[in-house]
Amino acid sequence: MKLSLFKLAAGLALAALSGVPAFAQGQSTLDKIKARGQITCGTSEGVPGFSLQDAKGVWRGFDTDVCRALAAAIFNDQDKASYLSLSSKNRLVALQSGEIDVLARTTTWSLSRDIGQGIAFTAVNYYDGQGFIVRKKLNVNTVKDLNGASICVAQGTTTELNLADYGRTNNIKFETVAFATLEETVAAYEAGRCDAYTTDLSSLAGTRGKLQKPEEHILLQDVISKEPLGPWVRKNDQAWFDLVRWTVFAMIDAEELGVTQANVDDMIKNSQNPEVRRLLGVESKFGESLGLTNDWAVRIIKAVGNYGESFDRHFGPKSSNSQPRALNRLWTQGGIQYAPPVR
Repeated sequence: MKLSLFKLAAGLALAALSGVPAFAQGQSTLDKIKARGQITCGTSEGVPGFSLQDAKGVWRGFDTDVCRALAAAIFNDQDKASYLSLSSKNRLVALQSGEIDVLARTTTWSLSRDIGQGIAFTAVNYYDGQGFIVRKKLNVNTVKDLNGASICVAQGTTTELNLADYGRTNNIKFETVAFATLEETVAAYEAGRCDAYTTDLSSLAGTRGKLQKPEEHILLQDVISKEPLGPWVRKNDQAWFDLVRWTVFAMIDAEELGVTQANVDDMIKNSQNPEVRRLLGVESKFGESLGLTNDWAVRIIKAVGNYGESFDRHFGPKSSNSQPRALNRLWTQGGIQYAPPVR
């Protein structure tokens, strides 16, 4: 699906003239999705582990699991989700204009995005940080060794801003070489147009693996930023915000409570844990409060599993983009990831 610049411009113009966001002038986002029969998700241009098309053209990844979970919660069918590939430069415009229902794409939560662009961050599904990849032959050990070096970076990202901040803070001069798309940025680095390439650490490992000679490149150990990532929605639609947020939370709570794809049916029948029973809709009506049926979380877990199952599928040791879970471990396991209780 191609992004229509005309539709984006028209949507923004309408919102500006009316003083009301285009999506808010009629049905709620959830009502529109139900009427349409599918959810439209904004995704990346292809980030290993997060969102990447497989050999059959099907989008797979940790972020696209959020979209599948939403489709399962709403329609009991994880395949009722379509995906719009967006660059860093146009991803927020697509959400603002109503071209997509949710932006489930590596997009950092920051103050300027949260308060001034008509969009709202829902929940952190991945704690990340910015890193660097360089060629071994440069004999570079730390970011500070890159003083005077040229750095490839994608336009319209916090990555670009973080690089400038780091340079100012540490009195280091970088020659920033920015590109409109991720593909162009990686291609420029591999072609030798830059000494280094910087982006989120989670993406760098996958990028290294796709280079023609990955053994000639190394990831520096420095982490220069905080990058809390997760899905975004438009503001002024509280019901849709709540549903997207609690879809992420339901997956996290399910892992903490030990509810999995394999045992969820047994848990429904036999668990006496009140937290489990509330999550699975056995003793509560929280699903109705979200505009769904009370087994909404059951459908999510059956479709994509709990948070840990999704993480392991896309970043685990058997995946093509293995990543340490690190901060994304549950709070009970030494990480900082946890969700509010369902009660």
